[in-house]
Amino acid sequence: MTATNRSLELISTAAQAAADKLAHDIVAYDVSDVLAITDAFLLASAPNDRQVKGIVDEVEERLNKELGAKPARREGERDGRWVLLDYVDIVVHVQHSEERVFYALERLWKDCPELELPEDAVATRGKGAEHAEATGAGAGSADELDGELR
Repeated sequence: MTATNRSLELISTAAQAAADKLAHDIVAYDVSDVLAITDAFLLASAPNDRQVKGIVDEVEERLNKELGAKPARREGERDGRWVLLDYVDIVVHVQHSEERVFYALERLWKDCPELELPEDAVATRGKGAEHAEATGAGAGSADELDGELR
């Protein structure tokens, strides 16, 4: 089984929305062969809680406006550290950069095929490590983030 055209359309639109709000390290996986509950996961991160919420709001607004999609569930919004938008066909995870490194969802889904994303979204790869270095967030966390997401 493979992700449906609808799922691919949702992923592409969500990835572009996240990129437009300056998300870091956007990646998507086709999980349809290993999960019966959804076709694809989109992962994105941001260096602060406010930006996480801004990315989530933009993704939700764009999917609704452009594709008529509304999430079945929205979780984690209060803390702004890891927000999950469940659209049934896809699940969008927007995490604070620290949570992204700690939970390392890429490791869980590394055997699943990566989905093609818009150029703007692909260009975000490595931005988390760049931001960590620029703000002095610690060489260890920047190296770890860089190693996981490239």
